[in-house]
Amino acid sequence: MPILTKEQFEDLAKFDSNPCVSIFIPTVRAGKDVLEEKDKINLKSQWKKAVEELKAMGYPQDKIEKMGKPVNDLMDDSDFWRHQSDGLALFLADGFSKQYTLPIYFEAYTYVADHFYLKPLVPMFNGDGMFYLLHLQLDEVKLYEATPYSIGEVKIDDLTPNQLEDRVGYDYEEKNSKHKTQRNSVGANPQGTSTQHGYEAASRDRKNEILRFFRAVDKGIYEILHNESVPLIVACQDSYFPIYQEASRYKNLYPKPVPGNPEADHNSIFSLHAAALETLEPHFRKDREDKMKQFNDLNPSRTSSQVSEIIPAIFEGKVDTLFLQNREDIWGDYNEKMASVDVHEEKRNGSVSLMNLAAVKVLQQNGKAYLIEKEFMPNKDSKVNAVYRY
Repeated sequence: MPILTKEQFEDLAKFDSNPCVSIFIPTVRAGKDVLEEKDKINLKSQWKKAVEELKAMGYPQDKIEKMGKPVNDLMDDSDFWRHQSDGLALFLADGFSKQYTLPIYFEAYTYVADHFYLKPLVPMFNGDGMFYLLHLQLDEVKLYEATPYSIGEVKIDDLTPNQLEDRVGYDYEEKNSKHKTQRNSVGANPQGTSTQHGYEAASRDRKNEILRFFRAVDKGIYEILHNESVPLIVACQDSYFPIYQEASRYKNLYPKPVPGNPEADHNSIFSLHAAALETLEPHFRKDREDKMKQFNDLNPSRTSSQVSEIIPAIFEGKVDTLFLQNREDIWGDYNEKMASVDVHEEKRNGSVSLMNLAAVKVLQQNGKAYLIEKEFMPNKDSKVNAVYRY
């Protein structure tokens, strides 16, 4: 199931309270840092910053302590810290708390305002990025439905054989052993050397058996996916993939398998998911690159790099795609009634993140938003670039 749904994102975006505290920290999945509780220490440090800011804004100690109770509860939950991903997002308000363990690396950051800071979550909603992952072994077959931020198993037991023996009706190893015996006896010549005829027959038989098995698997997979238009990536031994390509009728079979032996090299579904994403990275990158090309090729009236133009255009529903410089912000205020943007040279009391405002609004309108490193921004001289719908 999804780690953070669009509906949950929408709920956070609509949440209106004063104050709201958003905390992001990087986390680790395992190893020395877990044992040394560095994630817990990092959260404690960020909450301390939030407390200082809340005090400076005049909030009473009892209200701050009440808001901080979920943080203290997490501090005492040792099991929670043993089951982390790449980042932790925590959202707090009076009588409200939500935390999300996410496969996104976050810079440690705290934001206090009358709304939540959601810009770091943008990578999760660039489009659903859906794909299917087929874990294919001769003794096990599993199908997963996945996005870059979620993975779940699709039940296929009633549609596909689960192992080669289910399809061919006998143990191939026994037959292969028979061929080896024939090679050593019948194939031997008077000089004491042996021919390879039995071995070659065994190899041909083995491929044919595997091909029959894979065709049976494909029959079930095709029944599920034949109307789909998303990639199917296969995790199998490298030598099996060409055979599955021959068997498969699915038009969007990804031309490269997940590298390595999935049984030996990936000891969990999370490891397999990460390897699949790495292999699919060129596929997911293409959409972003196409949007960047649009920015450069379109008439200048269809693009902008001025935040004072982009924010009002977003509220008109005019922005299709937003590029935001990663790890940067533009501080200011937006008067929706006047459609005017006031940019502050630095953060001050009452400032809001205009980049956060822009990202949230575009995603709410089903547009696309990308966090981009400065050197890859379409217009590197601006922290925010936009492609307009019209």
